[in-house]
Order: sequence, then C-alpha cells, then structure tokens
Amino acid sequence: MNYFVEGVQGAGKSTLVGRLAEHLPDYRVCREGDYNPVELAWCAYLTEAQYESVLAKYDRLREEIIANTHTEGDRRIVTYTRIITDVPGFHKDLEQYEIYNNRLDRAQFEEIILRRYAAWDGDKAIFECSLFQNIVENQILFYEMTDEEIVAFFTKLKSVMNVRDFRILYLEAEDLAESLRVIRKERVDANGVEMWFPLMVGFLEDSPHGRRCGLKGFDGLVKHLEHRMAVEKRILTEVFPQQAVILKSKNYDLDAVLGSM
Repeated sequence: MNYFVEGVQGAGKSTLVGRLAEHLPDYRVCREGDYNPVELAWCAYLTEAQYESVLAKYDRLREEIIANTHTEGDRRIVTYTRIITDVPGFHKDLEQYEIYNNRLDRAQFEEIILRRYAAWDGDKAIFECSLFQNIVENQILFYEMTDEEIVAFFTKLKSVMNVRDFRILYLEAEDLAESLRVIRKERVDANGVEMWFPLMVGFLEDSPHGRRCGLKGFDGLVKHLEHRMAVEKRILTEVFPQQAVILKSKNYDLDAVLGSM
C-alpha cells in the first residue's frame, strides 16, 4: 500500500505524514523537497548540459550538488533546497530549473508528470503533497485551466499509473480562513516576522490567474484555496472514488482510518 497525503495549506498534512510514519516505520516518507519518484517540487530538473554548467558555476558546492543528484534517463534531478549554503544566488539560480510556475509550457509539464507516474512501480511509500498540491496550483494559477480540464488531466494520470494499491488521505479544512490565520501566526522567524504569508500572497497576486481575477491579500488567498479544495474534492469523487479517504483536518482517528483499509 502507498499513501498520498493531500489538502490545502494549513490542513495539517505534515502532522498526518509524521503520524503515518510513526505507525508505519518500514515505509519510505517523501516530503516536499525530497527526491521523489512522482513529484518534483523544490527540485531542479536539468539536462546533462545544464547540470554540467551548474557544477562548473558552483564548483565550491560540487560535492554537495553531486550528493543531492539523482539520474532519470537523460535528466539530472537535484534536491537543491537540501543544500545549506551561503553562496550568493545558488538557490535562486537552481529554482529556475523547476518545472512549476510557468517555466514549461503545458504540454511539456503534463508529459513529465505523466511519464514519471507511469514509471513509478514502488510500494510502501508515504507521499506529502505529491499528487494534488503543486500540480493543481500550477494548473489553476499559471495555465488557467478550467476545472473540467484539470479533472480530465487526472483521469489521464490515473490511466497511466501502474501502481494500484494506494489511498489518498485528503484533509478537508472545515474552517479554511481560521486554519490560514493559525499557520500565518506559526510560520514566522525568530523575531516574529511573518515568513510564509507574504510569500504565499505575493505568489498568488503575481500569477496570471491571480492578476486576472484580482485575487489580493488574505481574502484573495482564501478564495483561491476554497476553489482549489473544491476542484480537488471533485477529482477525488470523479477520478479516485475507490482510493479517496476524506478526513476532517482536525478531527480524525488515524488508527480507525488505517484499520478500515
């Protein structure tokens, strides 16, 4: 069995992943930024030429880059956010090689996602934000796909999957606005300065969809995430009805959930 933990920001995904890992100690846990057979968030996706260029440019970090590199066919995947360094511009430079945020056209993006899911044949894995969050955000905010187009994409994705033994544990935020207020207060630096919220709002406001729809500030973020949650629940209902388990984000019995599978 494999588990995908999904839900919008503030729903408690990281907490659930941690609890699952405690219950299933022999499972591999794939968190955001880890090397992951199906997800590329916070990873640079490089051609061989691009990879050699990065190694030459950041020769001081060569060993760490190589240690955080994984090869898939003719591509090199670097988990660059796992490299702690004060080398100026390194993380910003590697960020440009991610596949999200309109860095690839839609056809290229979809081909990579579908190919990697088709190639995945593992088991005993727990995935954080690997099926919906980054893909759906990209589809809504940057490609401005309709809900129907997004559902159709996930129908295609399911059709190419070889692995059939999986469950999607979807955390449904019962009070989304309050959940966001909580994580807004929690995700601050040592001096209490907000770190997450300004980045999230800036990301939303600067996206094509955010600009076109006039999504701004806290209210704009709530509106966007309500829409995303509705789309994701529709995907669960229409595409993954046999694999979906919807949990109230702050009120579920994990032992009962696992025991029912």
